[in-house]
Amino acid sequence: MSIEKSAIQNLRQDYRSASLNEEDVDQNPYQQFEKWFQEALNAKVVEPNAMTLATSSNGIPSARIVLLKEFTEEGFVFYTNYNSKKGREIAESPYAALVFFWADLERQVRIEGVVERVSEDESTEYFKSRPRGSQLGALSSPQSEIIADRKFLEEKLENLTKKYEEKEIEKPEYWGGYRVIPNRIEFWQGRSNRLHDRILYVQDKSQSWKFERLAP
Repeated sequence: MSIEKSAIQNLRQDYRSASLNEEDVDQNPYQQFEKWFQEALNAKVVEPNAMTLATSSNGIPSARIVLLKEFTEEGFVFYTNYNSKKGREIAESPYAALVFFWADLERQVRIEGVVERVSEDESTEYFKSRPRGSQLGALSSPQSEIIADRKFLEEKLENLTKKYEEKEIEKPEYWGGYRVIPNRIEFWQGRSNRLHDRILYVQDKSQSWKFERLAP
C-alpha cells in the first residue's frame, strides 16, 4: 500500500468551535437534538440527516449510512427494503445504534435503542411522497442480493418505467419504515486537546430522562 502509516497517524485537528456544558443543554434529549439539527441546517452541513445505522446478527455488527426521514419524541425514522441485510438483522435482533457526525460543527450524536416498524399507513404516505424515480428504484432493486451486473438493474428499471408509464406506483409490501426508539442519547462536542465534551442522556424505568457528563 502506498499510504505510509505515519501519514495516517499524524492526521490531527484541534477542535475549538464550541463547548457543551450541563447548564446549557435541554432537559429533554429530543429538544437538544432538534436544537443541534437546526444548527446543522443553518450551517448548511451537507446532508445533516445522513446517519450511520449499526445492526447485528449473531453478535456480528454491520453498519451503513442511511437517511433520517423524521424524528419526534417517539423516535428516529428511516426507510428501506425489509428484505435487505439490515432488515433481516433487525428482524433477528430488534436493537440498533445511530451516529450523526457533523464535521463542520465538530459534533457527534450517538443513539441506541430498540427498533420497530412504523405503521403501514406511515410507510405508504412516505412512499407516495418520494420522487417517481425513487419509487421505481425501490421496485427495481432486490436490495442486498447478489446480481449479475448493473445491466440487470438498468433493464429492470426500464421495464418498470414502461409498465407504470401512466399508472400510480404502489408501495411494495417489502418496503417501509423503521423507528429507532432510544434509551440512550449522547451528545459529543469536540474540544481542544482531545478533552471533548460528552453529555449522555439515559432513560430510566419510569421513562424519564436524566443526563450526566462522561469523560472523553
